[in-house]
Amino acid sequence: MARYVPDILTHRWVIISPQRLKRPVSNGGNSGKNMHPSVFCEGSEDKTPPEILRLGGGEPNKPGWKVRVFPNKYPITDFHEVIVHSPYCDKDVEKLPLKHVELVLRAYRERFTFYKETGQVLIFCNHGRHAGSSVEHPHSQLVVLPFQINLDTLAREPFNNIVSEKKFFYAYCPDFSQWPYELWIVPKREHTMFHNITDEELAELAMLLQRSLVRLEEIYKKQHIDEFEFGYNYYIYPKKDWYLRIIPRFVHRAGFELGTGLSVNIVDPADAAEEFKGKL
Repeated sequence: MARYVPDILTHRWVIISPQRLKRPVSNGGNSGKNMHPSVFCEGSEDKTPPEILRLGGGEPNKPGWKVRVFPNKYPITDFHEVIVHSPYCDKDVEKLPLKHVELVLRAYRERFTFYKETGQVLIFCNHGRHAGSSVEHPHSQLVVLPFQINLDTLAREPFNNIVSEKKFFYAYCPDFSQWPYELWIVPKREHTMFHNITDEELAELAMLLQRSLVRLEEIYKKQHIDEFEFGYNYYIYPKKDWYLRIIPRFVHRAGFELGTGLSVNIVDPADAAEEFKGKL
């Protein structure tokens, strides 16, 4: 069981979750050498907890799936799930067929809807070892936190440095961006939560998410900001007025940021927006 410890002065919380120490690592970083084979691959269904959801064909807990969801064996919270994006170890959102990306988002929506009355539902993706991924096979995670926990997440930022406007969404680089080339995708419909997304909106979100990550990889290869492998995080804000926030992991956070809580962004968000324009 997870234990929640509050900081009385700042009203922030720490989750004590010792079971996370036992999780295996199968992401070899830049070396490309895995410490353990991935149990997320097709054909290894018996090595994970029984699945909760599958999209695609085949029998439960057998090959044939396209997207697969099961409980995390090393949970952060009492409700923690793994959403495996596809059977392919070498294809994440930016390389999968667009219709397959829609399936990933459909799995997000279904599991978010399932837990929406249980607690605050946070869906997030860590791509690359520098971004916190311990398993190389592309996947996302879902955690549920008690409603009384004060999450240290940003409310929706004002629209500026708009990169793209579509029928249902805006994509933009907020002035408040904490990371180089940070990008937000925000629905035009206000006062909704992620589980309210329609099929038509979901298809447009899948397209924007994929194009954003493809463009980020192009920028990464062009800029050579640092020598990390290409990595990113994204998460879906769990409350009303939701957004999808993409955080490229092109730089480290060091002592100044950790000691002050301040972020140093080495790329002006207005300049970042110009490099995205026309690509989404």
